[in-house]
Amino acid sequence: SLSICTGMFMLVLFIVELWAFMATTTETSVILDTNSDTQLRINFNITLMDLSCDYASVDVYDVLGTNTQNLTKNVEKWQLDENGVKRIFQGRNKEQKEISHDTHHPEIEELHANGVHANALDEAGFEEYLKSHKFTFVNFYAPWCIWCQRLEPTWEAFAEDIESSEGTVEELQVEIVKVDCVANRNLCAQQRVMAFPTLRLFKDGEVFAPDYKQDRTVEALRDFAKSKLELEEKMKDWHPKRRARIEAANVDHPGCMISGHLLVNRVPGNFHLEARSKSHNLNAAMTNLSHIVNHLSFGQPLNQIQKRKMKKFPEYTSTAPLDGNVYVNKDYHQAHHHFSKVVSTHYEVDGMLSRKNRIMGYQMITQNQIMHYKEDDVPEAKFSYDLSPMAVVVTSKGRRWYDFLTSLCAIIGGTFTVVGLLDTFLHKFLKDKGL
Repeated sequence: SLSICTGMFMLVLFIVELWAFMATTTETSVILDTNSDTQLRINFNITLMDLSCDYASVDVYDVLGTNTQNLTKNVEKWQLDENGVKRIFQGRNKEQKEISHDTHHPEIEELHANGVHANALDEAGFEEYLKSHKFTFVNFYAPWCIWCQRLEPTWEAFAEDIESSEGTVEELQVEIVKVDCVANRNLCAQQRVMAFPTLRLFKDGEVFAPDYKQDRTVEALRDFAKSKLELEEKMKDWHPKRRARIEAANVDHPGCMISGHLLVNRVPGNFHLEARSKSHNLNAAMTNLSHIVNHLSFGQPLNQIQKRKMKKFPEYTSTAPLDGNVYVNKDYHQAHHHFSKVVSTHYEVDGMLSRKNRIMGYQMITQNQIMHYKEDDVPEAKFSYDLSPMAVVVTSKGRRWYDFLTSLCAIIGGTFTVVGLLDTFLHKFLKDKGL
């Protein structure tokens, strides 16, 4: 029975010692950040729910004077459908295309000498006019827009060209009109005009997507109208399902997912997502920067082994606190701004049979607020960051294997020694009693 008790006692001690060997303790300390890197990597994946990829721009600013607009390197865009699902790969963010303009047309007053050819529509007669004509090509403009002013003589010349082709082989059955979005604000809001000028073709009162975004010359405008009318003629003989697929593919839903990474100076700064165009003036009232932060983190991405080791520090891995958050702007002329305090964090992990491993990461403390803009200012989704001068060292400590073996030997030797003494004492005691 003494041997059984001894074995049970040793087994309990072994289990307790093994549990202590497998367990680790976490210690933290704060030191001055000695990181000598000159640049910091920002990883992001953000969905803009109501902004076209054509207008989405990534800009970077910092306190050293860096001012980079429409950053293109390491940035990709996906056009989204109305459900937020990736629909068309826009590719690497490229410089916005330069649009050609006709410059040889006379002044608008001279073009109007023989009458106005591009009729002006207002809110009251807009729908009725569109429904009474098979095809209508509309120029939504603002009088203060510099690009609209450059387009005005071209648009008038285009309307005159369409009229002059009536009765010839080049005739196009399309009406050319224009809408002043300052005088007809509600109409343009209903049509979701996000930039000026917006050139949109209608068929039987419905949008014949997509909007026209190419060169603003009479020849290019005519070619576009001709191609759309020829496409409609071809589609008459198509199966309804095929026709529906083509029409769905041309739907121009204003949603864009932007992803990639930025290399910025290790100083306070910000990057922001803004609506900008080289050939449009943005409609500030209709610029909606509502967004979803799919991912935002700092530093080099961790590999799978590092991520597995980081699971030991669940309370010290606030590396992407904004992930999955949705920020919706419920009113005009506002946008969400985010501020992040970035703290360098050194994770020191002990392996059972290996030396200490160090993983470099960045924790974030974030704040968010809604900023309001003036009526003529275009909102922007801003992500500001500031690096802490201090760094956090998180250490995982565990017992070494030789400590474990030494403890096992001590358990075995100590147990046998105690049991030997106990056995000798009992033997002598029982012998003296004559038992």
